Amino acid sequence: MKKYKVGILGATGAVGQEMMKILAERDFPVGELHLLASAHSAGKVVKFKEMDVTVEEACPAAFEGLDIVFGAAENNIAENFAPAIKAAGCVFIDNSSAFRLDPEVPLVVPEINPQDVKKHKGIIANPNCVTTIACTAINALNAISPIKSIVASSYQAVSGAGAGGPKELMSEVDALAKGESYQPKVFQRQIAYNVIPQIGGEQEKGYTSEEMKLLYEGRKIMHLPEMKVDCTCVRVPVIRSHSVSMVVRTEKKISVAQARAAIAAAPGVKLVDDLNNGQYPAPLDTSNQDLVFVGRIREDMVNDDGLNIWCCGDQVRKGAATNAVQIAELVIKDM
Repeated sequence: MKKYKVGILGATGAVGQEMMKILAERDFPVGELHLLASAHSAGKVVKFKEMDVTVEEACPAAFEGLDIVFGAAENNIAENFAPAIKAAGCVFIDNSSAFRLDPEVPLVVPEINPQDVKKHKGIIANPNCVTTIACTAINALNAISPIKSIVASSYQAVSGAGAGGPKELMSEVDALAKGESYQPKVFQRQIAYNVIPQIGGEQEKGYTSEEMKLLYEGRKIMHLPEMKVDCTCVRVPVIRSHSVSMVVRTEKKISVAQARAAIAAAPGVKLVDDLNNGQYPAPLDTSNQDLVFVGRIREDMVNDDGLNIWCCGDQVRKGAATNAVQIAELVIKDM
């Protein structure tokens, strides 16, 4: 089997570390692994399978000779290095939001639009974590009848804010148990025993940047340019895995039985839907694995053409690292 020279830009962050783990788990054919990060992290030694890999400082010359580069860094870093990555002839699979809405850049969830990978011109974008989880959950419905609209509320784990999120939650819990005060540094407000109905800054009409991602990215991934989306994103005191509640309206009415059968047979999802026996998706059940769990499927009591759906998925894995590696698996089929 051919092996590939792989780089990870932002390798020392949470998503970069998870990408390493997924590459090993899925036995991706890595011939060489180059871990690229800031000068501050350069020189650190990281274990990959049985190898010790030394972190290198990210610079334009570091991409020469690589086949695939995974982006696990912030937008400005992705934008800064993208020209050098393309010039080196690499395929850049980027997890930042920098290129997601660029019409020249495919935005891909392999279970939904794998064919779009073939359209790349050097960059393929990895979607927002909530968008990936939500769209994977409902794609089977779209195959039955086109989706007209989604009204969604997301309940997003603290690890979605980076490694500092869980640390802040646990620090607050510890401080409050001791009767001490704690000044939040990662979140706008105390997250322990609380929820925060804001993720990202205001983008338009009172909606945050995070809330608009499901609209614009969802339309692009599902090839539904007229789909309407209304979303509220909430940070909750959960360590890992995002949850999404949705009312999904379709062109033609889909019965609960049809929806359950289609979702049960769909790739990348697991139907967990038995209310009477307490079986439904929950963040603890979906953490550290790659399937999106879907349940609580029921007819909407407001719209005759609507279904209520609840789903959960690991935002670090399927919402980021695993999806990126799945994209790479599609890419190498044509290399």
